Amino acid sequence: MSLWAIVPVKSLRRGKSRLAGVLTDEERSALNQDLLIKTLMCLKTIQKIDQILVISYDPEALAKARELDVMTVQEGSKTNINNALRRATVAARAYNASKVIIIPADLPFIDKEEMESFLAQEGEPPEIIISSDRHSEGTNALFINPIGILEYNFGPWSFRKHIEQAERKKIKVKIKNMESLTFDLDVPEDLEIFMNTSKINK
Repeated sequence: MSLWAIVPVKSLRRGKSRLAGVLTDEERSALNQDLLIKTLMCLKTIQKIDQILVISYDPEALAKARELDVMTVQEGSKTNINNALRRATVAARAYNASKVIIIPADLPFIDKEEMESFLAQEGEPPEIIISSDRHSEGTNALFINPIGILEYNFGPWSFRKHIEQAERKKIKVKIKNMESLTFDLDVPEDLEIFMNTSKINK
């Protein structure tokens, strides 16, 4: 039974556009690259994860992933996250992946122990394990077993939409909101919290 982690990545230079008012293009690019590297390095330490796959239309992001010995899939063109994830899932299934976990590349506090605790909730399929963002609106981690039983519905209110879809399909739902998974970097307020926390932890 092979578990793949799929990491969708926007453009390193253009991603996090809502931070454009407080960060320069170069600063946003550096931040996005740091977040991607931290995410991939964390996932590589987790024994339950057999393979990591990054999907992006950004050649820079794909090159960085390959430097870290991670598989990549090139999006044909800039598309939405759900289409990208469907494409990545097809690739994972072609390599006989039996289950997947979707992890975005913007979780600055991603943590090995909490990721392992999240995955330790795995039981008998069919099931999903899901973590929201700190506003209980978005989906910040989504484990699906077996692969392909849930349609991706990332975007506004995706946390609720994923749960409602699973319930309609009689798929078991486990909610596991870990502190390191619920915090993502989207708006200046998030960046301020992240910077203040980083200073405290130094």
